[in-house]
Amino acid sequence: MSTDLIFSNARIVTPGAVVTGTLRVEDGRIAAIDESRGEEGASATSEDAEGDYLIPGMIDLHTDHLERHVAPRPGVMWNNVSAAMAHDAQVATAGITTVFDSLSLMGEHKGAPRGDLLRPMVDGLESARRQDMLRADHFLHLRCEVGDPHVLDYLSVLVDDPAVRLLSIMDHTPGQRQYAQVEKWRQANRHRYSEAELDVVMQQRQASQEAHADRHRHAIAELAAGRGLALASHDDETPAHVDEAVSLGVSISEFPTTADAAQAARSHGLSILMGAPNVVRGGSHSGNVGAADLAAAGLLDILASDYVPISMLHAVCLLAEASVGLGLPAAVALVSANPAKAAGLDDRGRIEPGLRADLVRFRLIDGVPHIRAVWRAGKRVA
Repeated sequence: MSTDLIFSNARIVTPGAVVTGTLRVEDGRIAAIDESRGEEGASATSEDAEGDYLIPGMIDLHTDHLERHVAPRPGVMWNNVSAAMAHDAQVATAGITTVFDSLSLMGEHKGAPRGDLLRPMVDGLESARRQDMLRADHFLHLRCEVGDPHVLDYLSVLVDDPAVRLLSIMDHTPGQRQYAQVEKWRQANRHRYSEAELDVVMQQRQASQEAHADRHRHAIAELAAGRGLALASHDDETPAHVDEAVSLGVSISEFPTTADAAQAARSHGLSILMGAPNVVRGGSHSGNVGAADLAAAGLLDILASDYVPISMLHAVCLLAEASVGLGLPAAVALVSANPAKAAGLDDRGRIEPGLRADLVRFRLIDGVPHIRAVWRAGKRVA
C-alpha cells in the first residue's frame, strides 16, 4: 500500500508564510509544496483540505498529564499500559505528535510516593511503544526537585533510559521562586493539609532545601552535561536566578515568573518557555507574568501544554491575532520549530521538503481551533 499523500486546497503554514496550495508527502516525509493544485498521481492518496490550515505536528516539551492517568485518584493505581494509551490519545488528538512526558522527581502524587509511580509510568510507555500502541512520539523530561532528599536516587534509576532527553532543575520550596510569597504556597496546599500541618510541612521543606539544594543542583547539571541532555531551569524569578542557571549549563528557561527574569534569559540567549494555558486563560493562574505579555515583548520562544494538552493550538491562534500580532507562522513556530531546535530534534518541526510529515489539519470555528486530522510520519493517527 502506498504511503504517499497529497493535500490539495490547503493553507500551508511554512516557516515564512501561509501558502495556499498543495502539499505532497512521500515515504513519510514532506516531498514538495506547490502553490498550484498540481497533478495527484495514481499511487498517491489525495485529500482535499477544503481550505483548512496545515501546520507541523506540535512538539510539547512539558506536560504533567501522564500522572493523572496512572494515579487518577488518591489510592488508585491504573494499569500502566492502559494509562499510557489514554494519555497518548489525548495528546495526539490535540495535535501533539512529539511529547516530552514530564515526570516529577519529588514527594508524592495523590498519596502515592513518586518512587512508586516513576517506574510504572516509564514501563507503561515503553511497553506501549514496543507494541506500536502509541500515536505520538514520546520522550521523557525529568523534573528534578533540588530540595527533595531522594531526587538523585530517583534520577539515577531513570537518567540512562534512552527516552530521556531533557532534565529541569526545580525548586518549589516555600519562600522561593514561584512561591516567593509564602501565602501563595499555603493557598496552593490548603486542600492537602490543615493550617497546623502547613506550618510543619513548610518548615520541613525549607530545612530540606537548605540541606540539599545546592549539592543537588550541581549534581543534576553534571549528569545532564555528561550525557548530552538538554537542561532547563524552572520558575526563574530574578536575573540572579538566570545567572545561576547559565552557570550550570541551562539552555531553556521554563516558566520565568517575572518579565525581569525573562529579559535576563533573553540576554543570555536562553530559550524562554511558557505554558499555553497561561495564554488561553488570559494570564497566569498563580499571579505570575502573562505569557502573552512576554510574546508581545519578544520574550517568548516556546509554548508547552503544561497541564492542558488542547491548550497549545488554541494559544497559537490567540497569539497570531492582532492583539499580540505574531502572525500565524511565528506563532506556530512556538509549538514546532522552536521546541524542536531546543530539544535537538532536527528531523521535524517545520513544513519543509525532506522533513518528517508530522501534520495537523485544523480550521477556526468561532475563533476556536477545531482539529480535523493528525498525521505522524505520514500516517494518520487522529
